[in-house]
Amino acid sequence: MKKLFAFFKRDKEISNNLDLDMSKIPKHIAIIMDGNGRWAKERNLPRALGHKAGVEAIRRIVKECNKLGVGYLTLYAFSTENWNRPLKEVDSLMKLLVEYLKNEFEELNANDVVINSIGNISKLPQICRTELNNAYEKTKNNKGLTLNLALNYGGRNEIVDAVKGIYIDLRSGKISKDEITENILSKYMYTGKIPDPDLIIRPSGELRLSNFLLWQSAYSELWFSDINWPDFHEKQLRLAISDYQKRDRRFGKVR
Repeated sequence: MKKLFAFFKRDKEISNNLDLDMSKIPKHIAIIMDGNGRWAKERNLPRALGHKAGVEAIRRIVKECNKLGVGYLTLYAFSTENWNRPLKEVDSLMKLLVEYLKNEFEELNANDVVINSIGNISKLPQICRTELNNAYEKTKNNKGLTLNLALNYGGRNEIVDAVKGIYIDLRSGKISKDEITENILSKYMYTGKIPDPDLIIRPSGELRLSNFLLWQSAYSELWFSDINWPDFHEKQLRLAISDYQKRDRRFGKVR
């Protein structure tokens, strides 16, 4: 328990040494953007305003990751379980997604960012799918940060879809049973073409993955903060990366 409480203390401390080792920047950072509703409640504001404030945090963190040379940033934007929220809130989130893509596209494209999505986006409203597809087609050849928006995403659903994909290819003779390995299964995941996350960050004080990147997080470093997502700034990101750089990543081996 002492280690867990230590996580909460880190982002409150004013560090005088946040110099990062630029040779050890994580290739892939994933963030569970949690705490928008709590942020709004603390201020007696509607939840929708909490989500809008969360978009400002996205802007900050995307810019900082691109600046630091992070290769991939995956943001847990809308889970398969989020459909259970009130219809008004779900509609607000879908509209916010469209607004974000329209308002931020020019700047993201100018900064060489690739806009991608993971999850079963076929269940999203048509306007969301159209904006996502347009953004990807126009940025897919960029060379900077790849921004993955996890939408209608669930880790368990992803594994089920991967198994279905393998079954189809097994039946058609594209692969054989003996070819099925961990590496092959990874290629059938939504993230099949990108590396697993080195670092997973969760603000808001919760200590769980909430069905996020279950397969890919086997050896990810986890970093928790009690700051709600709208209050997450460049400083917290750098604290997380600094802590990541101090860890001994052995991947089951003994040094």
